[in-house]
Amino acid sequence: MRAVVARVTRAKVTVADEVVGAIDEPGLLVLLGIHTGDDPAKAVTMARKLHELRLLRDEESCATAGAPLLVVSQFTLYGDTRKGRRPSWTAAARPEAAEPLVEAVVGELRERGATVATGRFGAMMAVESVNDGPFTVLIEV
Repeated sequence: MRAVVARVTRAKVTVADEVVGAIDEPGLLVLLGIHTGDDPAKAVTMARKLHELRLLRDEESCATAGAPLLVVSQFTLYGDTRKGRRPSWTAAARPEAAEPLVEAVVGELRERGATVATGRFGAMMAVESVNDGPFTVLIEV
């Protein structure tokens, strides 16, 4: 499981001119990729890291600051571009396996008390964000 996490002052996801998820205060934009070998235990670990890592200003975490997260599924994080001119997506989990794991990460974050907005799985999304810093990290579990 892989996540590109950006500290943002605000972010939103739009699908067909409809805002489906947004955070309007400082928090984290999480682009989440699911690997073919991922399982529910990794979803729990990823949620814990996203909630507890001190990525916000003043070395706070979403857990300590009560900051929101916007989680957007992004299978392209497992694109392999080492050969040729066309990425290979074989390392990305199939949608039927990935969607429940994305939902598991979101569910685990909410169980921890986090405010979580989401994109729409499998949809063509427009993601807008105002990066804070910029501060962006890659998290892998």
